[in-house]
Amino acid sequence: MSSLSLTADLVVRNAVIYTSDESLPFADSMAIRNGRILRLGNSSFVQELAGNGTEELDLGGKVVVPGFIDSHVHLLYAGLQMARVKLQGVNRKDEFVRKIKESVRYAKEDSWILGGGWNNDLWGGELPLASWIDDITPYNPVWLYRMDGHMGLANSVALKLSGISNLTKDPEGGTIVRTVDGEPTGLLTDSARKLLLPYIPEDTVSERREALLKASSLALMRGVTTVVDFGRYYPGASAELSWKDFSDVYQWADASEKMIIRVCLFFPMETWSRLHELIEEKGRAVSQWIYLGGVKAFADGSLGSNSALFYEPYANEPHNYGLQVTESEILSNMTMASDKSGLQVAMHAIGDKANDLILDIYESVVSTNGIRDRRFRIEHAQHFAPGAAARFGRQGIVASVQPLHLLDDADSATKKLGMDRAQKESFLFRSLLASNALLAFGSDWPVADINPLGSIRTAMKRIPPAWDDAWIPSECLTLNDALKAHTISAASACFLDNDLGSLSPGKLADFVILSTDSWDDFAAEGSASIEATYVSGVRAYP
Repeated sequence: MSSLSLTADLVVRNAVIYTSDESLPFADSMAIRNGRILRLGNSSFVQELAGNGTEELDLGGKVVVPGFIDSHVHLLYAGLQMARVKLQGVNRKDEFVRKIKESVRYAKEDSWILGGGWNNDLWGGELPLASWIDDITPYNPVWLYRMDGHMGLANSVALKLSGISNLTKDPEGGTIVRTVDGEPTGLLTDSARKLLLPYIPEDTVSERREALLKASSLALMRGVTTVVDFGRYYPGASAELSWKDFSDVYQWADASEKMIIRVCLFFPMETWSRLHELIEEKGRAVSQWIYLGGVKAFADGSLGSNSALFYEPYANEPHNYGLQVTESEILSNMTMASDKSGLQVAMHAIGDKANDLILDIYESVVSTNGIRDRRFRIEHAQHFAPGAAARFGRQGIVASVQPLHLLDDADSATKKLGMDRAQKESFLFRSLLASNALLAFGSDWPVADINPLGSIRTAMKRIPPAWDDAWIPSECLTLNDALKAHTISAASACFLDNDLGSLSPGKLADFVILSTDSWDDFAAEGSASIEATYVSGVRAYP
């Protein structure tokens, strides 16, 4: 049937429509039917498709962009965290203690106080101790994760409950931080958390369902219509959580028509055969809302927790090179098997040595399993040894990066790596694009806020809080590059580019109306706000 004989459900006109599609970068009108884009172009060409019952939206020159894709979130964690102790932005020890004290006031005796988001760099770098909060939490176990999710603070009640003492050995890939006398301070990094996590009561099904709905609503407010969800999985956590969430939460929401954003799900790599079977049975698109993405594993920890893996030691800890969280042989074997079964593979790597390790593994898998369109991903891809950025392009690796982390890490990278290393190897977005790597933007929410317009501005400006100038200005991006990284490149990075990522005829009509009516101002300053978010051509926010 030709588009001429079709009538549009919605015509958007008098807009500056940025399409993310190089064959027609801009249009001023767009027609939508049955949730998909029918036609884009100038007003008279699109107006031909308006008829009885067509809704018309005159935007008065406002900018429209494709719905943002957040390439890296932990969606249910983000929703659960909305109801817990929030320590983001806390910059004084007494404020940290006050927030815990407040939570205890409303908690039942023996119930866990959970939450986090703290960043010790904001109060000068001193790590928190159980002794800070033991006096105010004598009857409640406490677990508060650091903003990067790779370290957490337990109080003495929680340590006792989980049997962690000066006699407990550090598990493989994790550390029980201790005083000079060998007593646990309350801090547990990476896989050491598995000593404590089993004692925390599981979130109920209804809490997790509620978390999905809350998090999805906030995503729409920020203009995000699709997320790549890496689930409640990290070193030390059970691989089962992602699978429980798939059946208890996502399949429930899909069946009861409660999905309001699209999700592409990644599962723990150790469960690759289970995902392979599921895809064989259902295909990659479970519905128009849920896509089965691939598998993920961890190479190292994080910079903030001094557990990202580097070739040279941390400047502030001369014997510490970071942590390799999973042995190379295990990573290599799992990647080989996952790839052979046709799954997409994503690896967490932050330090320069971790990134090289994964690039090497990916290279050997390709030479063993042969060439195909596999779109291997590295999540975070934060610090590079010389030559690594060029390898991303040469090997066709997706760099899935989080610009907002740059704001948190600029000062701490300088402190932890020294000025020279920090300047040469951190957040090399422009170098990645210059090497022809596929650059996909995300937030790592709830580690950082879900805020694509903030990410785009940060990638363009690179000015950390309290700085006057850009950090590594040669790595700043244009608005066009940054928008692509949150739209079409993000869609390609998870094989969803046939349906999503650009405003092109035939694709799903997910789009965002911005507050600005000046493309030039937007391109210069990167500042705008979200006026409305549409999913499948229907207004989903406000």
